[in-house]
Amino acid sequence: MIVDLPDTNVSKISRALVSVREEGGAVALGRVLTLIIITRQGAMEEAIEAANDASREHPMRVIVLMISEPDAPDARLDAQIRVGGDAGASEVVTLQVRGEAARSNLESLVTGLLLPDAPVVVWWPNETPPEPSATTIGRIAQRRITDAATKTDPSAWVSHLGETYAPGDTDLAWTRLTRWREQLAAILDQPPYETVTSVRVRGAADSPSTALLAAWLRVALDVPVEWEYLDADDWPHGIKSVALTRASGEVLLERPSPGLAILTQPGQPSHELAFPRRTLRECLAEELRRLDPDLLYGRVITEGWDLLDPPTTREA
Repeated sequence: MIVDLPDTNVSKISRALVSVREEGGAVALGRVLTLIIITRQGAMEEAIEAANDASREHPMRVIVLMISEPDAPDARLDAQIRVGGDAGASEVVTLQVRGEAARSNLESLVTGLLLPDAPVVVWWPNETPPEPSATTIGRIAQRRITDAATKTDPSAWVSHLGETYAPGDTDLAWTRLTRWREQLAAILDQPPYETVTSVRVRGAADSPSTALLAAWLRVALDVPVEWEYLDADDWPHGIKSVALTRASGEVLLERPSPGLAILTQPGQPSHELAFPRRTLRECLAEELRRLDPDLLYGRVITEGWDLLDPPTTREA
């Protein structure tokens, strides 16, 4: 069910939500959090689709705030409510703001629509403020999600993450590392139990996850980590390989192609592993599983990043 509310206000939207629940039989008792999505025009539907998919694991209320024409002379708020099949296991409220309403305190637009006594998560799928925790909406949230992969200079943004970090911040570039971190941890939990003496990480130039993986390994293993961005012709997207040097030889986890990884270890046969790139829905759902600060992420982008040497470059 979709209900359009043109030229409205927060009080009318709140009353309409109650009316929609009463008419459709939907209840809010199972909603576990409020997800606020701050996005731009043209990118809203992709973010809503990811949130709807994630809501099947985390029933929630989704508030989508889209700012258009902030310099318009007249203030206007257009809203839409989606429930049922149009909203997965969530309630979706879209707010399109223009004029003075877009330039004033955005927190006032969402405060009256938050679920009572439920955690608040804010997600910026594309355009992110310089310091998310300092924004009016960021201050009311337990978790703040950004995505370095959407930036024009992902590597610069990763460096910026550590400078502005506050407990509760996270980035989907970190979430995309989960499979790599799990596999590498599993390798080190198996014999031979040898100390890793050095690490080498390689990935695409557009992959901020490459830098975060190198910083994590630097913190976790406390050994020198050499990392490199590859040209797009050599490897177009994501992480290419991780090599761990031990006394018995080199352990190599490498993608020959997207979606597949090969694990090579001294004295053992090679293993092929399914290694598809994680979808936006998977990353968002994982971040919504925890509402406490990710302390390891905080260490990686502050302590680990400071310990990491600059990426190596290939000679022309």
